[in-house]
Amino acid sequence: MGIVLLATMWPTPLDQDYTAAVDKFLAVLHRNGIPMWFGYNKLEFSANILMFVPLGFLIALLLPAKAWWLALLICPAMSIGIELTQSVALSARFATISDVIANSTGALCGIFMAVLLRAIIYSRDEKLVARALWEHRARV
Repeated sequence: MGIVLLATMWPTPLDQDYTAAVDKFLAVLHRNGIPMWFGYNKLEFSANILMFVPLGFLIALLLPAKAWWLALLICPAMSIGIELTQSVALSARFATISDVIANSTGALCGIFMAVLLRAIIYSRDEKLVARALWEHRARV
């Protein structure tokens, strides 16, 4: 959460002084098979997705198992709040709908991974309990 807030609430865009480095990074991607249409805007959109994956994952795990769906509301609301704050309080930053979409998409991926992880662990635990009960009955 701290990294997301630091990255999104920094007074100036994080890539402001790194245009040459971003261009070099894109050139490396293009030389290694990434299509030319994947430019700066797609890179920024992808970075916004990746930034919110861990946040969605952690929020979904912090909520009780039966309330995981609240993360589907919390994460987009956080993204909207961040974008509104950027719009109102940070003159060098600007809010975009595409950032909200990218952030929410990343959070959704993280939420899905958390729900899947919980399901796998629940299934494993059910099997362990069933085996322990079977072994206990076999001894008795």
